[in-house]
Amino acid sequence: MSAPGPPLGLLAELTHRCPLACPYCSNPLGLARAGDELDTATWLRVLDEAADLGVLQLHLSGGEPLARRDLEAITARARERDIYTNLITSGVLLDEARVRALADAGLEHVQLSIQDADPANADHIGGYHGGHAAKRAAAARVRAAGLPLTVNAVVHRRNLDHLPAIIAAAGAMGADRLEIAHTQYHGWALANRAALMPTRAQVEAADRIVAEAREHWASRMAIDYVTPDYHAHRPKACMGGWGQRFITVAPDGAVLPCHAAAELPGTTRDRVKERPLAAIWKHGADFERFRGTAWMPEPCRSCERREVDFGGCRCQAFALTGDPAATDPVCDLSPHHERIATLAEDEAVHGPVPFTPRRPGNGPAPVTQPEEATP
Repeated sequence: MSAPGPPLGLLAELTHRCPLACPYCSNPLGLARAGDELDTATWLRVLDEAADLGVLQLHLSGGEPLARRDLEAITARARERDIYTNLITSGVLLDEARVRALADAGLEHVQLSIQDADPANADHIGGYHGGHAAKRAAAARVRAAGLPLTVNAVVHRRNLDHLPAIIAAAGAMGADRLEIAHTQYHGWALANRAALMPTRAQVEAADRIVAEAREHWASRMAIDYVTPDYHAHRPKACMGGWGQRFITVAPDGAVLPCHAAAELPGTTRDRVKERPLAAIWKHGADFERFRGTAWMPEPCRSCERREVDFGGCRCQAFALTGDPAATDPVCDLSPHHERIATLAEDEAVHGPVPFTPRRPGNGPAPVTQPEEATP
């Protein structure tokens, strides 16, 4: 397929460093070290190339992007080039001086993650004592600076029973928007799938709770809802279609169609230090690999939804079948669909399962359930 128009957005994974240790993190198990990160000058050049390519939105992410001391300079360059800037952060490092500096640099939006509404469980999931209180303070600083605020809540078996309180907490933080996203099982989340998989009853309850909350909060807070793949019958379009709308630059400069694509066998990982961003977007082997529909096997190739969901998620197909070109098993037309449905049911009925927190080198020993943890 010939390259589409310019990508809508650039996901800049500035670093894999993060003070939190969330078990549902989609960062790869092999986290990039600080010494492998792109320097400031290279990031500024990447932003210039992105602007020339036609990118409209910049999502500053990680890890924790506030771990980069040059975040303000990167933000300022994006605004100079008329790219909309969005900070995706845990918030625990966001003090008042940093908020002011980022606002002065031209930051236009903040997405703040929360792990739960219950402080003890939130801190346990994030692996950061006092994290929930720090996030609430960060939300107040963002609102005081006049910046729009989205609260992100990744939900799973460990916090879904608290969903009404999570929604209320986002409203109390003054969020303009709340994104409730069921865990996507990539990276650390895939390694912790058995500990995170919700029960079908939890998923069905969440569907009802979100529907009711959208009505209740309609005039005050928009609510987006990312439904769980493992309990679905049709897949989502991967990143709006592989290599069609989004481009990701990893901390080490690898340019990818999505943040999890590096885990796929055969990935070439073109880097911005070696090739221009536009050349990688238009002609890079990783982008052309699953772009369009010519690569598709049956039943995708003849399916009327082939240009709606584009065969689903390539990383999920690989994780569940060993073949990145397979039909996403979420689809009930896939010969592997029964596998994902059975897996979801089997893993959700297990008793307390320890999770391994996200840490370089696979971190410390697994963490127990909240009720078993010591203060």
